Amino acid sequence: MNPSAQNAAAQPPGFRAQARAVLGLGLPLIGSHMAQFGLHVTDTIMLGWYGVLDLAAGALGAMMFFAFFTFGSGYANAVMPMVATAAAREDETEVRRATRMGLWLSMLYALLVLPIFVWSEPILLGLGQEAGVSALGGAYLAIVGLGLGPALMVMVLKSYLAALGRTQVVMWVTVAAVFVNVFFNWVFIFGNLGAAEMGARGAAAASVLVQLFTLGVMLGYAVWLPALRRYALMVRFWRPDWAAMRAVNALGLPIGLAMLAETGMFAASAVMMGWLGTQTLAAHSIALEITAMFFMIHMGLSNAATVLVGRARGRRDMAGLRASARVSVIISMAVAVTTMAIYLMLGEVMVGAFLAPDNPERAVIVPLGVTLLWVAALFQLADGAQAMAMGLLRGIQDTKWPMVIAAVSYWLIGIPAGYALAFVAGLEGVGLWLGLVVGLTVASLALMLRFWRAVSLRQAALFALDHDRRSF
Repeated sequence: MNPSAQNAAAQPPGFRAQARAVLGLGLPLIGSHMAQFGLHVTDTIMLGWYGVLDLAAGALGAMMFFAFFTFGSGYANAVMPMVATAAAREDETEVRRATRMGLWLSMLYALLVLPIFVWSEPILLGLGQEAGVSALGGAYLAIVGLGLGPALMVMVLKSYLAALGRTQVVMWVTVAAVFVNVFFNWVFIFGNLGAAEMGARGAAAASVLVQLFTLGVMLGYAVWLPALRRYALMVRFWRPDWAAMRAVNALGLPIGLAMLAETGMFAASAVMMGWLGTQTLAAHSIALEITAMFFMIHMGLSNAATVLVGRARGRRDMAGLRASARVSVIISMAVAVTTMAIYLMLGEVMVGAFLAPDNPERAVIVPLGVTLLWVAALFQLADGAQAMAMGLLRGIQDTKWPMVIAAVSYWLIGIPAGYALAFVAGLEGVGLWLGLVVGLTVASLALMLRFWRAVSLRQAALFALDHDRRSF
């Protein structure tokens, strides 16, 4: 019996073993995503301590930075399944090629968009922002844009290490980065240890230094760890590998666009919330911060599913691929149900924690925020399912149609539904969030259907892995 037939005939591990595999990869990645979210939280808190103008400028600049970062991180998300599949086949050359060209594309993209950051003040003014906020936000972006390349390269290295099962280091380095960020913020925002007091510009400088620190640690670990030296990651790094670059770009560009479509839907909902008044927007922002934090759990599980499915694909193990997918979906749904219960039982406690007890607007904002969290409970299953489906589809390296599904679900269905429910039906903020429910539900159903049809009907295509293998 040939190896492929043996793999096909082999029985996959039982549910408990599969669950241990998902959680063994997923829990550290969840911790890493939580810590990454912590970087945003510490910036917000420390700029809030410094001043309202700097907080507004930093928040505006961070939102713009995140949009470009989200799109560019598509290359890192492409590297993860490519490395997982190649490593499962013990193809060290392919591991190196995919990772190296992921780093190349991240650097090239960052250089391409850098002028937008440098000359961002006119853009902010053109978007109708106040002159003071635009000036300070532009100064923030001119500095923080220098960190986009390192930040995206860090994401590529995280994907490389996660695909090889090195998720613990990914988590601990990200956790360490939060503390480094707090220290640099303290130095540069407030002007401590002899540094100039820079406010929002200091937060930007701190972000760049944190990204460089994280990149140095990640790269040092990836290159010097004895168990990883066989991949020779930096060998002939200067040499372009056009075939691998095309492969990473073909996979990563649709991922970036799909992620941007989802992020854009929530950004558009924030804009429309602003039309309903400051208090409604405040409640929306608080509820969105809470849901984003819990969504990090689904992101970590989705990444784990990408790696496990990618490995099974590399082994040509269809039974193992299906089993990993089923267990990943079950765990994700269990997390969604638990999150729903938390929102319903602890919504008031969580929303109230964002406002001072003596805030005169608390009586209006807290009940509205709690109501939005109850609506968020409705889309937990859909949100978890769409995140998991995206991860599974990346594992089999199917990204173009998922991009189309995301764009249609979020922009042609979710946003119009939210607008109609909020402004035509008169449901206001609740209607906008119900529109999110509609968009996420359509996306989750379509993406899950595509994955399970793919593993049922396109097995030959899933295992067609070979392409140009020049020595790089």
